[in-house]
Amino acid sequence: MSGRPRSFPPPRGVVLDTDGVLLDSAAVHAAAWKSAFDVCLAELARDGEGWVPFDADAEYRRFVDGRSRHDGAEAFLTARGIRLPPGEPGDPPGCGTVWAVAARKEAAFREALAAEPVTAFEDAAPALAALRSRRVPCAAVSASRHARALISAAGLDKVLAAVVDGEAAARLGLAGKPDPALFLHAAGLLGIRPGDAAVVEDALAGVRAARRGGFGLVVGLDRSPDRHAAGLLYGAGADLVAPDLSTLVRTVWGERG
Repeated sequence: MSGRPRSFPPPRGVVLDTDGVLLDSAAVHAAAWKSAFDVCLAELARDGEGWVPFDADAEYRRFVDGRSRHDGAEAFLTARGIRLPPGEPGDPPGCGTVWAVAARKEAAFREALAAEPVTAFEDAAPALAALRSRRVPCAAVSASRHARALISAAGLDKVLAAVVDGEAAARLGLAGKPDPALFLHAAGLLGIRPGDAAVVEDALAGVRAARRGGFGLVVGLDRSPDRHAAGLLYGAGADLVAPDLSTLVRTVWGERG
């Protein structure tokens, strides 16, 4: 693990993204987005020809990962030069409005969850427990409204001090990433100033949000086998890029004898 030199003590608290950091769910989200976008791209293309499928790696990271469903759909469609009316949050799945596209993704994601439950990464619970033993409280954040239930189903709620998910964001009017509102609220729940806390993110929008929020340490997590996202995470503002949470805990907080 490498990164920019650090000259401050280990953070007193940690705010972690959920999908791709704690839960092995980012690929499920990406596949659901691809299902939704590809249908709409084909439908919106003239005569159904000449359209380019959604890239579930590069375009997912750049436009969708870490954002709310509406914001992710809007960002990708805008990047492809497609302007749809916003519609309403209750729009049924379809391709006529941004909310309809978002609803199509939600339907695909729910179908995937019904077929196979999401699990936590093997290092998640041990790393959170290690931080807890060091009296470093942790909070999980997510733009997804499913996050709290999935975190609980994976048993991680027992080693987390707080969870801020999409339901909480909607209820409290918290802006989505790359706005730092989710992270700042989570740090507040931990009772820790942003400058004394770390954020751990796998999404570019999340890294940018943490940097804008003034967090003392911004960690990019790149779980890809070839670490191909590391450069992008550094470019977005990460101080360090780690391959997993266990490595991060050992490097920043030290071994425990």
